[in-house]
Amino acid sequence: MIVHCSVLFKNPVDGSELEEIRSSDFFADLNIDQIIGAITIGKEEYHLEPYFSTPLLNQDEIIYRQEVFRDLESEDLLHEINAFAEKMSLVRRYEKVVEKVPYLHHKEGWFLEAAYEYCQAVLALYNTFSQHSICAEGLLTFAAYLRDYCNSSKFQELMQNVNSLKAKLALIRYNVLIKERRVTVRKYEGEIDYSKEVEETFEKFKQGEVQKYRIESALSIGTNHVEAQILDGVARLFPGVFRELRLFVEKHHDFLDETIAVFDRQIQFYIAYCNYQEGIKSLGLSFCFPRLVGPNERLFALDAFDAALAHKRSVSSSLVVPNDFTLEPTERIIVVSGPNQGGKTTFARMFGQLHYLSSLGCPVPGKQAQLLLFDRIFTHFEREEQIQNLRGKLKDDLIRMRDILEQASSKSIIIMNEIFTSTALEDAIFLSKEIIQKIIDLGCYGVCVTFMDELSRMSPKTVSMVSTVDEDNPAVRTYKIIRKPADGLAHALWIAKKHHLSYSDILERIPS
Repeated sequence: MIVHCSVLFKNPVDGSELEEIRSSDFFADLNIDQIIGAITIGKEEYHLEPYFSTPLLNQDEIIYRQEVFRDLESEDLLHEINAFAEKMSLVRRYEKVVEKVPYLHHKEGWFLEAAYEYCQAVLALYNTFSQHSICAEGLLTFAAYLRDYCNSSKFQELMQNVNSLKAKLALIRYNVLIKERRVTVRKYEGEIDYSKEVEETFEKFKQGEVQKYRIESALSIGTNHVEAQILDGVARLFPGVFRELRLFVEKHHDFLDETIAVFDRQIQFYIAYCNYQEGIKSLGLSFCFPRLVGPNERLFALDAFDAALAHKRSVSSSLVVPNDFTLEPTERIIVVSGPNQGGKTTFARMFGQLHYLSSLGCPVPGKQAQLLLFDRIFTHFEREEQIQNLRGKLKDDLIRMRDILEQASSKSIIIMNEIFTSTALEDAIFLSKEIIQKIIDLGCYGVCVTFMDELSRMSPKTVSMVSTVDEDNPAVRTYKIIRKPADGLAHALWIAKKHHLSYSDILERIPS
């Protein structure tokens, strides 16, 4: 029998090193934190954040997860695994009841119910894997473990004991006699069921369907002291069955199999992400499985989009504009310019999100993609000046960039958004060129959002992309970022904005 397997890791880990979420600037800059929050909402009991916060650096591990996602594209398989997860959630709720209830027989009864639901969940999952065609190595490995486990003497004994006890307890019949303040419990001896007779008597007066006035009371897991004493009385009337129940609890106190419990948690990684995709797909957008490559190979994405933005738009069914990009083997940096509010920063975030999600083994936003198997992602987005560090904004920007360049490698991704805006234009151009040259020398890949068109022309390794406007009305943004030479308008718009002479600034000052 396989002693351990994982549907998340080709080479299983115990997960202890994943318990702390990696804190990094790029999580907030790229809205990765928003994506993870949206994916894991409602899944708090599984503690999935560490899985979504730890990129994989090995291509085999990433493909291992992609295969599972491909199998789960079968709606029937996904639905049945979801049903297993719901039953296991019920088992955990029953186990919590066992911990909380104070009365022994009540506690033992809920333990039996937990074991029963567990057996039903495991058998249903075993049948699910038997009936579906599965290709993913992770699912096949677990299915083999599950087959061996279900055929093991331990599980067979558990299941037989559960069914036997459930059947014996179902046969118990007793009477409760209440007279004034005295309650007596005794065996049922074939007395007449008067409630049935009353229903049969009044059945003849029924004339068609009538409004029902019966009030259904909520199921309570607790019991009061009178009910507990009644149950004690029943146990004394049927000592054999209740002795058997106690022995069952003692023998099977650890009935939950560790590997099945791990699967129950890890499969939620896939279920949560599949649920996240569904809302976005309702906007007509696509997800795809990217091919991951090393440096010096072509990178591209077709109809890609910002997943965090798309998730927000899916709530209101608002429009999301997808974009493409291509980096040929000798190209490294996309320099994005154009008018403000035209989608430049969203494009930069999209580039980072695509690579990050691909490193988790997840389908990425877009119709087709070939992406870098990176080692680190770095971002340099504008920060508010921190008075406590006694540094000016320009110095702070330079120190942050120095730290990034010291850590980056040829497999790293660097995303910069409007750097050096606090200094004069000439100085900003000089410093930015120096930074980009160092990035090129390192062989890093990245995106630079800027108003400085000169950066797009400084090397064959830089690619110019421009945010576009409506040809008939330049004030209207299309949010399409296309590959073309910078047109010089970014400088003019930046200068106009700096001196409050932009179109919107002028309109505000014109009397209506």
